[in-house]
Amino acid sequence: MEVFAEYSHAIASLVIFTLIVLFMSPFTALAKQGKGLAPGGTPEQDYSDKAYRLNRAYLNGTETLPAFLTVTVAAILLGASPFWVNLLASVALVARIVMLVIHLRGIGKPNAGPRSIFYVLGWACMFILGLIALVAAF
Repeated sequence: MEVFAEYSHAIASLVIFTLIVLFMSPFTALAKQGKGLAPGGTPEQDYSDKAYRLNRAYLNGTETLPAFLTVTVAAILLGASPFWVNLLASVALVARIVMLVIHLRGIGKPNAGPRSIFYVLGWACMFILGLIALVAAF
């Protein structure tokens, strides 16, 4: 599998992000259970509530993970430039981690501020990865 060795940072970014989302799952469930919510329940929309922020951060991760996996794996399989794939996947991962920390600590406002900036940064990296994959396909 030497062909994939060139993409080690991108592959590691995918694995790390997946592990973060998996790690958050039981803590989110416990936080919701602590509020008396049934499985699958959603805490009341209150950004000052840690359980709400944890649930939103977890949901953001589960919503983003499929897109991150798809564009990154597509770029790798289509042989896009390892430099750009590794860079963009790594920056997307760092942006998601920073956004997660900001979310969990309740930094900024619910609908704007640093969390939104890092969300857009990660989104832009994934969008560009998708474009790079399309260019590599044709």
